[in-house]
Amino acid sequence: MGVFRTMSAATRDVVLAASAAAAVLVAALLEGAPAAAALPLSVVVAAPLLVRRRFPVTAALGSAVVALAGAGIPEWSGRLVALAAFCSAAYHAPHPVLLLNLSIGWTAALLLVANRVSGAGTVAEAVVMGIAPVAAGYALRLSREHARQSARLHEVEAARQIAEENGRVARDVHDAVGHHLTAIRMQAGAARHVLRGDDVPPVAGTALATIDGLAAAALTDVRCLLHDLRAAPTLAGRAGVRALAQRLTTAECPIVVTDDDPDVRLPAAVARAGYRVLQEAVTNAVRHAGATRIDIRIGRGLREITITVTDDGKAGPPECVTAGHGLRGMRERIDALGGSLRIEAHEPHGWTVVAVLPVAEAGA
Repeated sequence: MGVFRTMSAATRDVVLAASAAAAVLVAALLEGAPAAAALPLSVVVAAPLLVRRRFPVTAALGSAVVALAGAGIPEWSGRLVALAAFCSAAYHAPHPVLLLNLSIGWTAALLLVANRVSGAGTVAEAVVMGIAPVAAGYALRLSREHARQSARLHEVEAARQIAEENGRVARDVHDAVGHHLTAIRMQAGAARHVLRGDDVPPVAGTALATIDGLAAAALTDVRCLLHDLRAAPTLAGRAGVRALAQRLTTAECPIVVTDDDPDVRLPAAVARAGYRVLQEAVTNAVRHAGATRIDIRIGRGLREITITVTDDGKAGPPECVTAGHGLRGMRERIDALGGSLRIEAHEPHGWTVVAVLPVAEAGA
């Protein structure tokens, strides 16, 4: 299995198709089926698996037609390959409803060709056999999407924690190191001013000038370091919000962004805090299991910016509004800037998060 996973997708499909053809052929020969009929049918029924990723529905139909054509050979089990093709199609195709209908219809046709019609029992068997491969493939697809979504959430949370830690370090460096370097420059400048005159040893003057220059260079380096530490995504420009939505969107739950004017300049504190609030709100919405759409709207005005995140997931109990899910951190960020936060469930289901941050006051 480990070697199989290291292969390219195309190579894996070739190996899968060849293995399916060989397995069906060997089983048919062991059951006494004629090789002249079993060999070409086994190859042809497995051939569509080569294109199962690019054309999943076509591949499933191709295998199904061949399996139906070979249904007259009792010892040949090509229908198992068709079932696998339908399962693969449900895994790769975004909408399983069409596949479900095709699978049930093919199963019913297969039972008719095999003369296994017995009233209600036949209908039930066709439905069960038709649903089974599509349900299995779709379940695997949901499991894959869930794993990917969990990985994205983990990446977003890790990025948030790193940004928080970088911000803390930047504040500590600014308050401690920056203060001491500024004091050193001031003291060196004061000493040079007091010791001016012909009786000042040249070595002392040179040393004080060197101290002042080194302190100035160190301050410049510290400012560059602080800028790099604080260079986290913000609401400024178009890239940050779009990238956040793209990281967390899935086929089952797209995230749609509406931004009034992303090029409007915002105070740095508002841009940083607004992005973190939006990030937390979207992350919580993604975790609402059952949401099929999340809408982000950012309204930018002269005096305030309004961030609205709406989802159609299942609304939780009222206490979810006041505890957990990072809501406390959201409120603290907004309160620090004098803004407001409103979180409420809406009908028929879902949540709406509205954060309002003042722009004019924060930029004054």
